[in-house]
Amino acid sequence: MNEAVRKLEASANEEQQYREAPNNVEAEQALLGAMLVNNDAFYRVSDFLKPSHFYEPLHRKIFEVAGDIIRMGKIANPVTIKTFLPADEKVGANMTVSQYLARLAAEAVSIINAEDYGRAIYDLALRRALISIGEDVVNTAYDSPLDASPQAQIEETERKLFELAETGRYDGGFQSFNDAVALAIDMAGAAFERDGHLSGIATGINSLDAKMGGLQRSDLIILAGRPGMGKTSLATNIAYNIAAAYDPEVLPDGSFKAKDGGVVGFYSLEMSSEQLATRIISEQTEVSSSKIRRGDITEADFEKLVACSQMMQKVPLYIDQTGGISIAQLAARARRLKRQRGLDVLVVDYVQLMTGSKKSGENRVQEVTEITTGLKALGKELNVPIIALSQLSRQVESRDDKRPQLSDLRESGSIEQDADVVLFVFREEYYVKNAEPRDPDDPKYAEWEAQMEKVKGTADVIIAKQRHGPTGTVKLAFQAEFTRFADLADPSFMQYEEH
Repeated sequence: MNEAVRKLEASANEEQQYREAPNNVEAEQALLGAMLVNNDAFYRVSDFLKPSHFYEPLHRKIFEVAGDIIRMGKIANPVTIKTFLPADEKVGANMTVSQYLARLAAEAVSIINAEDYGRAIYDLALRRALISIGEDVVNTAYDSPLDASPQAQIEETERKLFELAETGRYDGGFQSFNDAVALAIDMAGAAFERDGHLSGIATGINSLDAKMGGLQRSDLIILAGRPGMGKTSLATNIAYNIAAAYDPEVLPDGSFKAKDGGVVGFYSLEMSSEQLATRIISEQTEVSSSKIRRGDITEADFEKLVACSQMMQKVPLYIDQTGGISIAQLAARARRLKRQRGLDVLVVDYVQLMTGSKKSGENRVQEVTEITTGLKALGKELNVPIIALSQLSRQVESRDDKRPQLSDLRESGSIEQDADVVLFVFREEYYVKNAEPRDPDDPKYAEWEAQMEKVKGTADVIIAKQRHGPTGTVKLAFQAEFTRFADLADPSFMQYEEH
């Protein structure tokens, strides 16, 4: 009995061993035959089908050579392409490559079927790629190398699957101008109906929204400033305002869409989630964050904090505090958040703390270029605005005029190139305060006091680049103790200056 079981198991193993990868050689032959008879068949499939999608190596070579000849404006047929192939090599027992090409053309199908055959070949290639990824997952999990954690393997597999999904998604060439116009009109209609008449997502800071039209989907918004200017505070304010305004609308398929506000993902590479939460609580309750940390609060303040924390628990703001995250990990986690909870805005604090996929010895400028290009692509893929914070170079400090310029963006010109919007946070108060004369009797002291009075509690958000609108400066109020930016209450202030 044991012998019989052993033989049965051996037989099953043998069958598994010879299980062939999904393919359809006949479909490949039919398509190549159609191409060799009528070269127009190539253009039916060339924008989605590549030589690597063919299962049979000879077919890959035939498709590649025929494609090159057709693109050069020449005729590809059994006679012209055999020069570039091993024509006398045997195919099977008694047929040469030259004879095989003639047979393909002789048994060619109608050109009408070319695209259907192309699709079948393409789908089978994707299945084979899925099998390959699956095998890698199994083999790596069995080997379990010491330097590779399961989490890293999951993220690497997600990256491969996404790459396959992207190459496997054929959105197809040109879009009719009529369709593009219809989309533009739909966007204008949605802006007209939405509160504040904004085409994008409202930041909750009216004077900024007025000049930007809100945060536009798929835009990469770079928010930059020197340390101490409050760029993290502004990003946190905007993120919380959007999440707090979230008003979901149920779509016919049962999924949710943000009517106002949105679900926010916040990558905090510099601060812990607890520090970020303290900032938001301070801003909302108007209790100084330093007092919260020291426990220097009254009972009334504590009640405010508790009430605020209960309200904040319902807010769709998700924080990832992983330090030194790579662009591939960030993208994988953002996709996961969108799939599980929804996603309308992504904030990254900040670009220079991220890593690329390059080895550590590689050029840092190239690494930052990879990161900004990756963020721009991720914004388009997920159809969400991405606010990416960035450091400015020290050359700002050596100038008399400390107002930042585009050339101050650190480490890569790609930040400026890839960004749809570049915002600089500039607080003159910070520099004036540091220039206080030591002697109160100094004649310059009164001058300093007057200047300090003028700039105290204000901040400039400089729109240095904007693809969809004008550049200029928006003047805001800044309350340092609550790390809060807001619209200026005093109408006498010139809130916006266009450049």
